[in-house]
Amino acid sequence: MATYGHIQFPPESAAAPSVLAPISVEEHTATINAMRPPKRQRPVVAVIGQNEGAEITDFVVPYGVLARSGLADVIPVAPRDGAIKLTPALSVAADASTAEFDRRFPDGADYVIVPKIEDSADPQVVTWIQEQSAKGAIIVGICAGTKTLSAAGLFAGRRATAHWYDIAKLREDNPSMTWVQDRRYVVDGNVVTTTGVSASIPISLALVEAIGGRARATELAAELGATNWDARHDSSAFYLDRTDFWVQLRNSARIWAHEELGVPVSDGIDEISLALVADVYSRTRQSIAVSLAKDLAPVTTRSGLRLLPDYAIDDADLDIVLDPIDDAAPLKALDIALNEIKAHYDRETAAFIALQIEYAWPQPHEAVISD
Repeated sequence: MATYGHIQFPPESAAAPSVLAPISVEEHTATINAMRPPKRQRPVVAVIGQNEGAEITDFVVPYGVLARSGLADVIPVAPRDGAIKLTPALSVAADASTAEFDRRFPDGADYVIVPKIEDSADPQVVTWIQEQSAKGAIIVGICAGTKTLSAAGLFAGRRATAHWYDIAKLREDNPSMTWVQDRRYVVDGNVVTTTGVSASIPISLALVEAIGGRARATELAAELGATNWDARHDSSAFYLDRTDFWVQLRNSARIWAHEELGVPVSDGIDEISLALVADVYSRTRQSIAVSLAKDLAPVTTRSGLRLLPDYAIDDADLDIVLDPIDDAAPLKALDIALNEIKAHYDRETAAFIALQIEYAWPQPHEAVISD
């Protein structure tokens, strides 16, 4: 059995993808009820990033979905004022430092969204999350944001999940943690955890349902292109195989073929679609997405996130400029981007990206959240 880091490929638990059993109404209702706002009728949501790096989809999608719902006050937060570098692409501005947030909301947030950050054990971020948890906030670890929750000591005796790549290490570090397989997101007390990057969409819709009810979540899901946001998932379908291992080595080695891709941005751009497209194009190991605006002034996205452009149009010298992101549902934009990557590079590269973000691809679009 070959290994890579903490991952076996194929893992012992790998099995042929199966037809997913639906989540019972009782289980879904109990999960949603456990995420009801703990303090305010109109909750305050802090999306915490590290200034040096926060995963773009983990950070932007919950921000965009919850802000777009109109049900909560959503605030991008970082240890320091200024820019938050998003990985693997783009940058945004924090609306508050952790100190400023604490002055504005001494009773703490209702929800704290924790994406994957560059240093998962950053003491400033970890301490702040511990303080927010002690004040009664619901802490939501998106994808590898679970590593920061682990560093904060929030997994002792809890049921949880995480990105497929991180499960083995998290279980090693937290022997009393119970890994819940075949669930896209798991709630235990005031701690919520999710599987890989693309789980940011269903958990965000689940939070909308918890805050504002089923009807509002259904309406918003239709805008995103999702028909279901319950927790069903096939954990056995995601693991590193030899083809994926070879693709990342091959693409990384093709230095002469690496490309810088411009993504046009302007005020009002859909930040959810932008995050998904920039993320997948920057995971090919052959390309990186950069934002391209008329000048370097901050661009305000549809839901109020302040994007910091990488290049002004007149100064850019890029390999490729992508078509402007249209008003298509974000999940449609994600599927289009993966298909374009398949055509421009190859199918193996697109499949490797889908594995990285734990996204079942290709498949009928309407089933994407059900998986």
